[in-house]
Amino acid sequence: MRRLMLTLFLTVPSSATEAQIHLNGKKAYGIYVTSGMGYRNDKTSGVATGDASEGIYAVLDGTHYNGGCCFDYGNAETSNNDTGASHMETVYFGNRKGRQSGAGSGPWILADLENGLWASSSSASSFFGNPTIDYRFVTAIVKGELGNHWSIRGGDAGAGSTLSTFWSGGRPAGYNPMHKEGAIVLGVGGDNSNFAVGTFYEGAMTQGYPSDQTENAVQADIAAAKYST
Repeated sequence: MRRLMLTLFLTVPSSATEAQIHLNGKKAYGIYVTSGMGYRNDKTSGVATGDASEGIYAVLDGTHYNGGCCFDYGNAETSNNDTGASHMETVYFGNRKGRQSGAGSGPWILADLENGLWASSSSASSFFGNPTIDYRFVTAIVKGELGNHWSIRGGDAGAGSTLSTFWSGGRPAGYNPMHKEGAIVLGVGGDNSNFAVGTFYEGAMTQGYPSDQTENAVQADIAAAKYST
């Protein structure tokens, strides 16, 4: 699984010490994003474009979020502008109510596909199959493949619980085929909207659509790292 680095900061870099945790009892630090902060790389290689298949996972702080736009990690526009629906495919975490939210008051793992946060293909404003997430450490997954199919999965990264699938099916109207552009963002929207907060600990993007079994193996590795505060 190829890890893709983010090399360009937008406004101010993340604090080096704000998000201290422990992995297997040793200190480690996440990327603590506050409003006005974020990272992106518009010149990448090996990132899915167009309607090509892709997988994205991230481990996040389930207690650090807001309703601002948009705490994203994943594939976005190379121009730093909103170029229309289907030009993004990212993991979103927070309690923003965009085109669609999940059950309860949030936060939720959603997909930012540009011009909309989505939990399913439904046109309803809420999709109750996508639950509010209250874990301290969250594994969040968004993946999409050629042929009008995508999924959202998630679980407790700290406890190493089994991943749950919150959506697996067709894309919302207007999002098939996809027109992914291949930039990588962290903590901002595709158009550089930087009003969100969140904490990122680890993640990866893949070419190709990972199987559930592969993601379950990644979750087992995350559990073995023993995330703790």
